[in-house]
Amino acid sequence: MSRFAIYDETGSQLGESETDHRAIAGKLAELGVRFERWETNAPLSADARQEEVLEAYAEDVERLNAEYGFQSVDVVSLGPNHPMKAEMRQKFLAEHTHGDFEVRFFVDGKGLFYLHVEDKVYLVLCEQGDLISVPANTTHWFDMGVNPDFKCIRLFVIPDGWVGEFTGSEIAGRFPTFDEFVAQGA
Repeated sequence: MSRFAIYDETGSQLGESETDHRAIAGKLAELGVRFERWETNAPLSADARQEEVLEAYAEDVERLNAEYGFQSVDVVSLGPNHPMKAEMRQKFLAEHTHGDFEVRFFVDGKGLFYLHVEDKVYLVLCEQGDLISVPANTTHWFDMGVNPDFKCIRLFVIPDGWVGEFTGSEIAGRFPTFDEFVAQGA
């Protein structure tokens, strides 16, 4: 289930977690973050390739493309047996920004976004069916867990795709990891 929690910059949780998708979307909208649910128009197998995935979500991708004018759309998948999973996890765990907004749709699996806005950090656990769009220049990081298992559609306005500008901050170490946050909600 999707989940949302607010922390202060020291890593202390402020208030309760939220699991109602509509309530999460409302809280994130206050930050300029788009959060919505998509349903597939065709069933997908676990090993569905990029073309099949994009076809299954073509209507929603086209709706967003008409609004934003994406230059590239792709599908990324990472499983627990990937030989570079630890290196890939480390890359995204570092706080960074993008000159472009970051749009991810979770076809399968889950991942945890951390949005650092002013003096708060917003944790957003995204799961299958969730779309999140983090505004350009929003400081954030992402944790996929020790044994990642997700498939996402990525949409980019800039042709270069994912380009991170790292802050050098150690802030990410103050917050629950993906695995800890998931276990807290179990």
